[in-house]
Amino acid sequence: MIGLLRGIILDKQPPRLLIDVQGVGYEVDAPMTTFYDLPATGESVTLYTHLAVREDAHTLYGFLRLSDRELFRNLLRVNGVGARLALGILSGMDSRQFIACVQGDDAGALVRLPGIGKKTAERLIIELRDRLPKAATFDGAVAGSAVPSTAASPVEEAVSALVGLGYRPQEASRMVRAVDATALSPEEIIRQALQATIA
Repeated sequence: MIGLLRGIILDKQPPRLLIDVQGVGYEVDAPMTTFYDLPATGESVTLYTHLAVREDAHTLYGFLRLSDRELFRNLLRVNGVGARLALGILSGMDSRQFIACVQGDDAGALVRLPGIGKKTAERLIIELRDRLPKAATFDGAVAGSAVPSTAASPVEEAVSALVGLGYRPQEASRMVRAVDATALSPEEIIRQALQATIA
């Protein structure tokens, strides 16, 4: 099991990172809540990781905070929630918001996330209510603040990332068009689009 990676960020294309760990390039999928706080390409980063093994793929998921990885693993234990859906949940709201929704029985906020219907939202609340901490322990980010990506078109990169998180292409385009994307990084466009969705 790969539990932690420390290396240099070679590329950031949400939701995927490429991390150079002593000459070996690891592709890591990460939620947008991790992307917002990543250092610049070329800088060092430490990620807590979860390796998902299936017959057709081995996928590594990375998180800046240990608490986010623990929430991801708790989500995977819920019937009907896979890694892709868990990644979408953690991209749409941070750990504090999610725990507040579960503890407050706020299914309405959860159904605004991609791939979450009313039944799934209710299942998340019922199954995780006693499993999540009353007051979550949040680790500080290991690395520095978010930096604009080097993508040619931040708007196109934002749409692509939202599609990768489970939104339909038309819905992702509509969400991004609702944001004033002038001079914003792809990460900031995605953050504003997601915040408008759950507001």
